[in-house]
Amino acid sequence: MKKSAIAPLLMVISLNASSADAPPADAPKPLATIAVLDVPRYMGTWYEIAKFPNRFQKKCVGFTTAKYSALADGTLQVVNRCRIANGETEEAIGAARQVGGADSPRLKVRFAPTILSFLPMVWGDYWVVDLDPGYQLAAVSEAKREYLWILSRSPKVDTASYAALVASLARQGLDVSRLVPTKQE
Repeated sequence: MKKSAIAPLLMVISLNASSADAPPADAPKPLATIAVLDVPRYMGTWYEIAKFPNRFQKKCVGFTTAKYSALADGTLQVVNRCRIANGETEEAIGAARQVGGADSPRLKVRFAPTILSFLPMVWGDYWVVDLDPGYQLAAVSEAKREYLWILSRSPKVDTASYAALVASLARQGLDVSRLVPTKQE
């Protein structure tokens, strides 16, 4: 008799637990990436045009760039630079690796020392969520939509291209009102 009373109780507890994990009905659908990333074309210097403010760039006042280089072992070197308030340039050197196949737009990036690379928490998601066919204007984010960077091959982007990209990002559920322009020149 006790077994029959416990079974329904466990079922109710289990249903409540699983419904607590379900996303709210108004939650945006999962963030989509571009279909294919041609990594060799993506290499080189990108200028940060705008970003969501974040803790690791709080010293940066502008003139921010990211340079990607392919390494012999198949990983990428990432060199981020920005100017800080005293006029000096701050630099962070990291590593990136693709997650998935050779044309995957999902990468993991690490700026922690190499000795810590075995720790999953030192790797951050780097998802290319928008990229024009000419590889001149890109947007990078991650699953939770906490971070967003708009990158360009040149320090200036024409207004129409920027507006179209921002509209596309808004349709993906990114809060584009959080974007802060980056001073370039």
